[in-house]
Formats: sequence, structure tokens, C-alpha cells
Amino acid sequence: MGVAMVHEDAIDRADRGPRALRRLGLAAVAATLVLAGAVATAGSSQADLSLGGVPRATCADGDLPETAQQGRVPAADYASGRAAQGYRCNTVEVGHHGKRSQLGSGGYKVQRYTDVTGRTCAYYDSAMMVGLNLPGLLTGGAGLGVVVLDMTDPAHPVRTANLVTPAMLQPHESLLVNQERGLVAAVMGTLATAPGVLDVYDASQDCRHPRLMSTTLSGVMGHESGFAPDGKTFWTAGAAGFTLTAIDLADPRRPRVLKTRTGVVYHGLRLSDDGRTMYVANIGSPSILTGGLLEGAGLDVLDVSDVQDRRANPAIRTLSRLSWDESSIPQVAEPFTRDGRQYVLEVDEFSDLFGDFSRINSPRSPVGAARIIDVTDPRAPYVVSNVRLEVHDPLLRADVMDDPGARMIVRSYTGHYCSLPTRDEPRIAGCSMIGSGLRLFDISDLAHPREVGYFNEPGPNGGAALSQPAWDVEHRQVWYTDLDEGFFAVGLQGPAAALLP
Repeated sequence: MGVAMVHEDAIDRADRGPRALRRLGLAAVAATLVLAGAVATAGSSQADLSLGGVPRATCADGDLPETAQQGRVPAADYASGRAAQGYRCNTVEVGHHGKRSQLGSGGYKVQRYTDVTGRTCAYYDSAMMVGLNLPGLLTGGAGLGVVVLDMTDPAHPVRTANLVTPAMLQPHESLLVNQERGLVAAVMGTLATAPGVLDVYDASQDCRHPRLMSTTLSGVMGHESGFAPDGKTFWTAGAAGFTLTAIDLADPRRPRVLKTRTGVVYHGLRLSDDGRTMYVANIGSPSILTGGLLEGAGLDVLDVSDVQDRRANPAIRTLSRLSWDESSIPQVAEPFTRDGRQYVLEVDEFSDLFGDFSRINSPRSPVGAARIIDVTDPRAPYVVSNVRLEVHDPLLRADVMDDPGARMIVRSYTGHYCSLPTRDEPRIAGCSMIGSGLRLFDISDLAHPREVGYFNEPGPNGGAALSQPAWDVEHRQVWYTDLDEGFFAVGLQGPAAALLP
């Protein structure tokens, strides 16, 4: 449960080299050092918490509730045609964009932004991998790259643009919009990593037609990302590229690398309101001697104040590392406050693809789902509660593995992304739980979360709700995409709507 470390002084000295090739070379060297280097132990938090599902939602008359275990779409529902009707509880479909495509019409992120004129837009990446949505382009679907929707009328989303610069064609999980400055940014990525082509757009004046500010190699390596709340620093996580890079976007026309840390396998990056503390989904450290590929997955809490303050030769300091029982692949940790304390809502994706290879997508696979972590003391975080569905229960895994929505890794009863409508005192969370669709959780009592609604439109081969949801609080909606079904604007009703600010 440890994470291997590379001596920061050596990294700092190497970072002073001006050339991107030198940084990439260092990444390769550092990765080798990680394999042979010393391991620093980390904290572990199980807290004797249940791995079963949270209490089920109470659905209203007229809803289309699930027919089996919480989060499950059983094979019998496909055979009978029931699955084709979808499953809805305290939710209603308001709007939709895109056409059904087994090769992809919705990707990993949905972002929402309101420009200076008061017009609101949605942004979503259109495919898991570049090229997979080509059939959708040819048949009038979403098109390539990042899709821009005018959401003036959420019931009728209007596509106004497709961003098709290099990174936007293949942003993987990196697409983000900064609310403070209206910057739309992404770095080229793949399931592993890719050369860090960074695209930056300005949507502040007209969100329907963002203006390209720059396309550069400043991302170093790409896969996931993070944005400082002030919009002046964009962070890229290279994942299999073993890099974490900070880019100065004070002038979005001239991105500038501030720091590259190597020897890490990081995923989603989220920052505190002041931009000085980073909450990192740590995929793990190379450890081939244990019979797997990576170990020690969990949460890293980093002090990045040197970068935020623009100090010369900035250091990035690890304040703590936390792991938990039944971890899979940490995806992202969204920060929020409650009653003066600091928390993150962390979600794991898929099963553990990098641990014991004999357990990949099997009844014995760990499924991390999601959890709430107290990070008030950044040096001593701990898990407060688990946020799971019944299909994530290890005791039920064997029963659900033959369902169409569980047979493939990309279509499985696992987590992928969670988001919150606000960082300040949120009472509801929305999670894309892949085969289980969009799930809504009441987090008023952080120690005892419960489900309050869901929306699942499974395709013929199982659902694939992969995207980070975006919130439209004013209209009591949440927006997300399904890989097969495209973009949805989902209205919240009853107890789910009552939890919005």
C-alpha cells in the first residue's frame, strides 16, 4: 500500500532544462527508478465500512424502477424487452443529443459554462477513442471532437460547433472548463498516454463558438487533468507517461511549463479553492514483483503552493497517501466543504486492471465504486463512508457477471465519475456508474449516504455511462453522456430535486 518516490531535488534540477525531450527522457529514467527504488508506506483506511449497497431510493408512481438488485440490468430484462424502456427513479428525460451507436457517441466528460451574455452551453467529448464515432458523424450524430451545445432550451440542445484541433479530437479524460475565466482546455490522451498536445479555447464571450487560443506541446504527456480554480494553472496527468505537469495559462495564447514531476501514475487532479492543495487519484506504483503491474492505489494529497505562488524551481510535496479496502482504479476526488470541514468525494473506475491479473473482470475482481473522505487534516485523511450499489457488493458479484452490462470491462457494474452541484455544503452527488447509469445520492448525512434517484438508458449490449456529470441547478437538471446513447439532460424530481441548493 505504498507509493514509490523519486528524490525531488534531482527532479527539480532536471526540470530546469528547457527542452521537452529532456523532460520526457527524465520520465523514462524515473519510471525505471520507481521499479527498483525504495517504497514509502502510506496510511490505509477501511473504517470497518460495509461494502454493500447504500439504502435504495424510493421511487414515485409512474417511474420505471429497476427489477432486480440495485444498479442491475439483468439478462432477463434484455430478453423480455424491459431493458429497452430504461430505468428511471425521481428523474425524467428533458433533452437528448446524439444517436445510438455501439462505436461511441458520448465520452468521458460533460462540462457546463455560462458566458458573459448569460448564454449557457454544454461541452462533451464524443467518443472513447478518436475514430470510433466516425459512423455517428456520417449518420448525422454528434460528429468528431468536442461537441458544443447551445443549452438555451435544455429540451432541444442545438449543436453549434465541433472542436477538432488535435487534443480535442482525442482528449480522453482531460476535457475541463474553468468557470472563472471561461477557458476550455484538454490535452491529447489515450487509454495509456499520448504526447501532450494542449489545446486552449476561450468561451467567455460566446460559449457557442469558443475561440482557439493555442495548440502547443506544453502538456508533456496526456491522459487526465486538473484546473486551478483561478484558471491560471492547468495540470496534466500523463498516467502511463509517468508525469504530472503544471502549465501556466496566465496568457492562454502562450502556455508555459512550470513544473514536471516524474515517476508517478496519476489520474484525475482536483485542487482546493486557493489552488494550493491538490487531491490526486493515484493509480498506483509499478510493482511487478507482486504478481501485478501497479499497487498502492488510492488518494495522494499534495502541497502545490510553490506552483500556485509561481516560485522559482517549485517543489511538489506529498502530504499524505491513503488507500482503502476494495480499491480498483482511482479516477477523481472532488473537493467540498461541510460545516467547516474539508472532504473529497472520490470514485474508482472499473475493476483493478493492474493488480492480480487473475482477477480482472471476474467475480473476484475488486470494485472500488465511491467514497467520502475527510481531508480536513491533509496529513491524515480518512474514509468517512462508502458510496456503493448492491451490484458492487463482493458477495453478489458472481450473480451479476453474466448480465450483458457486466461481460466486458468497458461495460461493467463499476464506477467511473462523480460530481457535485457545488463545493459549498452540497447535499446531493451524481455518479456515472457505467452499467448502472446515472445515480443520484443523498449525502446530507455524510456518514450514511443513501440513493435518491437514477436514470439508466442501457443499449443492447449493456449501458456505458462513463462521463463526469455537469449540473444545471437553476433548472433542476444534471447532464451526462452514455457511450452508446449520447448526451442527456436529466430533470430531477421529488426528493432528488429537493436536495439541490
